[in-house]
Amino acid sequence: MTILEKINAYKRLEVASKKEVFPVSLLEQSFYFQKEKNSLAKAIKNSSTGIIAEHKRKSPSKSVINDKILLPEVVKGYELAGASGISVLTDTQFFGGSLDDLLLVRKTVSLPILRKEFIVEEYQIFEAKAYGADAILLIAASLSKQEIRDFSILAKQLQLDVLVEIHNEAELEKSVHATVDIIGVNNRNLKTFEVSIENSIRLSEKIPSEFVKISESGINSVENVKELKKYGFEGFLIGEHFMKTENPGKALKDFITTLS
Repeated sequence: MTILEKINAYKRLEVASKKEVFPVSLLEQSFYFQKEKNSLAKAIKNSSTGIIAEHKRKSPSKSVINDKILLPEVVKGYELAGASGISVLTDTQFFGGSLDDLLLVRKTVSLPILRKEFIVEEYQIFEAKAYGADAILLIAASLSKQEIRDFSILAKQLQLDVLVEIHNEAELEKSVHATVDIIGVNNRNLKTFEVSIENSIRLSEKIPSEFVKISESGINSVENVKELKKYGFEGFLIGEHFMKTENPGKALKDFITTLS
């Protein structure tokens, strides 16, 4: 069983227990449920850097990355530094995040927020809306073509942008739907956890031009971003590179200054 399969199996159990105590009807009563989205796709296209800065305490591959700095301090620093969006990991078991983190980020910044989660059921999309997200992540490796279509249609009905993450051509093929806004190429091999931006470069020309194209994972230098821009990438999801520093906001500011 791969780590992704383990996470998805756990996630299905987690969602089943949540639905019993907190049904969709309650989620729909959330203050944020009527909020108009702040489009992440538009923010990336209108940004000079396209950087989606991520808050990430730990990961299965790297254990603890940074659990010392308070979340509001991190994301406010990202906003002031010039991020085009914020990515928030809400998985608790494997990444140390939570839906409360999402709420706290929503109260702290005005930027578009991506809920970074392993979505396996429609319930989680309702959750994302109720807790203040502007966009959701769908991982093509975890979902069928029909699930990607159905989940992205629901997200659109709830005024959420959809980012579909792919690793190869087969995953790209099943992700091409009119209700998807952003295609993200993950540079991390989910089986070996090896990382290379060559994966983004290899897939770049295969992604249809109507999608906002972003690169994820393993981006740890200004040179990486400059190289990826040559291949049409408009957005760059970067978390660990900033989170492993004592001041992620300053690290992002220095990164953007060097980039420009």
